[in-house]
Amino acid sequence: MANVILVDESDNEIGSEEKLAAHKKGLLHRAFSILIYNSAGEMLIQKRAKSKYHSGGLWTNACCSHPEPGEKTLDATHRRLQEELGFDSELKEVFSFQYKTNFGDLLENEIDHVHIGKSDETPKENPEEAEEYKYIGMEELVSDIEKNPQDYTSWFKIIVDKLVLEKLVNR
Repeated sequence: MANVILVDESDNEIGSEEKLAAHKKGLLHRAFSILIYNSAGEMLIQKRAKSKYHSGGLWTNACCSHPEPGEKTLDATHRRLQEELGFDSELKEVFSFQYKTNFGDLLENEIDHVHIGKSDETPKENPEEAEEYKYIGMEELVSDIEKNPQDYTSWFKIIVDKLVLEKLVNR
């Protein structure tokens, strides 16, 4: 597995650690989440592959990962869009947040940088990353998260709440 960038509470880089070890130790590290909207204003979401080391089979944002040591977060977002979805998009960071979530013996402790882009492209299938992709309207998404929170990743629920609260999307 790759290494992640360890950070302090102010998101200053303080070192690196192997990704799974960082999650087992609950070390604070840098991550990113990408939201893609189509021209109809719908959000692209993916159902994570069941083989993922955590949150497999849950719905989440279009793409998420970690920048590697020495890599700028924005560069990492474009790299992962290509690797996971097979396309690229102009991206803009809209906010970041810190969260902690337990997944059995793993602790997700991240500062997540959220980027938004637009595309009407169909994702290329990547079974190592996702089982399914779909575009969904925000009203339908918010309603489904309220009815079925267990079907969505912890960080994605935080992101959607922030989007609605900060009125970064039309609802």
